[in-house]
Amino acid sequence: MNNKNNVTEFILLGLSQNNQIQILCFVIFLFCYMAILMGNMIVIISVTCSQLLEQPMYFFLTYLSFMDICYTSTVTPKLISDMLAERKNISYTNCLIQLFTMHFFGGVEVFILTGMAYDRYVAICKPLHYMAIMNREKCNALVLFACGGGFLHSFAQFLLAVLLPFCGLNEIDHYFCDIYPLLKLACTNTHRFGLLVIANSGMMALVVFMVLMASYSVILYTLRAHSSESRQKALSTCGSHITVVILFFGPVLFIYIRPATTFQEDKLVAVFYTIGTPFLNPLIYTLRNKEVKTPMRKLWNRDL
Repeated sequence: MNNKNNVTEFILLGLSQNNQIQILCFVIFLFCYMAILMGNMIVIISVTCSQLLEQPMYFFLTYLSFMDICYTSTVTPKLISDMLAERKNISYTNCLIQLFTMHFFGGVEVFILTGMAYDRYVAICKPLHYMAIMNREKCNALVLFACGGGFLHSFAQFLLAVLLPFCGLNEIDHYFCDIYPLLKLACTNTHRFGLLVIANSGMMALVVFMVLMASYSVILYTLRAHSSESRQKALSTCGSHITVVILFFGPVLFIYIRPATTFQEDKLVAVFYTIGTPFLNPLIYTLRNKEVKTPMRKLWNRDL
């Protein structure tokens, strides 16, 4: 892909070089990954097999859970297998594929969270027009927009990585292929590349985060005029959304909003948005939501 590139594979240094820590991490991350798959699949099946799917919020929730599975699966299985491997290598092509898919599914998730915030805004601030605005055609269009936005974002990251020349250094101080660790290995001046990454990833995340926080601020302000019962119900739902947004965007902004520099802490921070958030999302959306827990109990008790 790049005639200035003589590197055919990269060596991932992982989270730690200590064997005992690697074994401990293997157990922890294997458990987390199995819990992510099980938790998000339970949410998808429970919502799909109930009348909740007719509601836009839960329609988006099924896609969010599916994106969580896809997103973490681009990184976590490789991380788990590398914990027990002597040589943690990844080919140049697979590295680029991992970078593209991770940013694609992550980008789609960002825009789905935006769609969920828009849904809550319409439901609370324009309740009389809710069914007309948030019809199934609009929901499908928002999901297609999320996929298109995720593709454009990931393709830009992929293109930047393809254009990078590598002249020999191939040790990535990370547990997956990402743009900043690759910039560190490139044998060229990467200042402009770093600015493009900030514009593509950092600014996108910052703008979406600010829009989400602004929308939820409007929602919370509007709730003052609602009854105590409806306010409590809305606060429970919005509280779950806000928690997910902060848990996801906080680490992402820490990584991508700064210039093209890498810190040792980046690997631990990345664990939060590649494994932590997909692990916590099913718990956040089900434990605090009676509308999900009730059909979930009925479905799984019937199957048992």
